[in-house]
Amino acid sequence: MAIRVLYLDAVGPFGGASRSLFEAVRMLPEGSVQRYFVVQRGTALDFYGQVADGVIATRGLTRIDNSRYSHYHGIRWLILMREAFYLPFTVAALLRARRLWGHVDVVHQNEVMEILPGLIAKRLFAAPLVVHVRSLQRIDDGSWRTRWINGILRREAAAVIAINENTRATLPADLDVEIIQNSFTPERSTHPDPKLVESLSRLRPASLKVGFVGNLHHSKGLFDLLDAARIVRDAGRDVEFVIVGGTTIADRGLKAWALARAGLAQNVQAELVERVAAEGLRDSFHLVGHTNDIQRVYDVLDVIAFPSHYDAPGRPVFEAAFSGVPSIVSVERPRADTLVHGSTGLAIPARDPQKLAEAIMHFADDRGEVVRMGARARELAEANFVPAKNARRLLSVYERVARRTAREHASRGTSRESS
Repeated sequence: MAIRVLYLDAVGPFGGASRSLFEAVRMLPEGSVQRYFVVQRGTALDFYGQVADGVIATRGLTRIDNSRYSHYHGIRWLILMREAFYLPFTVAALLRARRLWGHVDVVHQNEVMEILPGLIAKRLFAAPLVVHVRSLQRIDDGSWRTRWINGILRREAAAVIAINENTRATLPADLDVEIIQNSFTPERSTHPDPKLVESLSRLRPASLKVGFVGNLHHSKGLFDLLDAARIVRDAGRDVEFVIVGGTTIADRGLKAWALARAGLAQNVQAELVERVAAEGLRDSFHLVGHTNDIQRVYDVLDVIAFPSHYDAPGRPVFEAAFSGVPSIVSVERPRADTLVHGSTGLAIPARDPQKLAEAIMHFADDRGEVVRMGARARELAEANFVPAKNARRLLSVYERVARRTAREHASRGTSRESS
């Protein structure tokens, strides 16, 4: 009998977290899981709809953010106003899910930040809660928020899943955590993006092609990469940079001021365009925009750069690795399940354009290193990030927590009959 799973995702735009969930769910063995989604409206719906037995989209789902780089402090406390506004939508969507779908066997929240919707769903459906942790969590024993969330994970979560060793290291050592890496299917879109194809066709054949894939945000280290591009150019290396990322929306008025002060709204694309022109880098620093045909990008790159300030490898590192592309990652202590320094790529300090430029020039000066590290990167990707493998591991989590809950219910029923 198929396990009925309710998935919760509070991030509307299709990005790393939603892509990871989509990749895992679509590879679950046929007939093993019935898939129901309660999600925030956005482009992720286009993908969830391909694998769902039922979908409810709502204006918003309440989140509680205690991640290392986005926890509430200073003006960021204003974000709670948005989360409080979303609470009625959260409750209404979950009540509707209960009416439409009856019971579920497992509630799976796609990120630890969705702990409030997860707890509500757990009680409404009387089902075990699986919590995915995709972001590095704040490590601060003196913080009541950290203690509170860790306490909830210990008491309320039937299973906790971390996406890699870096993320696991930010959770309590005594917490039972299973590591299931994110996944990626390396396939080109059947509908090529004409603008992307045209942009890639203009790249110089002999240049070293360094890619960046992700949201255009200051925290992703984009301006560090731009400064590194200038250093590399001034050093006389033939390197081109391919920047793949969505356009941020420029808000206006009081909302724009509040979001900008909180670090939530940044028109990074406009800033990049201005800086690229000012630095004279138009011939080598290419902003190609958002695309769903990401494999076509990886197939032309030599190196992927992930100079994020978040101190962890992101999805592009292992996605590109399937195409034999090594990486340059800003990470203080790389873990062997995602990056092996000097073997699958290079680890560098964050916020250091000079070190980033030196790593790029290492590959520009020795193309044999691109081939060597790229081959090792592909081996690591095929060992850890294949969707079918990780989907089977995810299914085993569902089966385990569903069996445990069934035994507990049976035991309580026996106890009542005995009394």
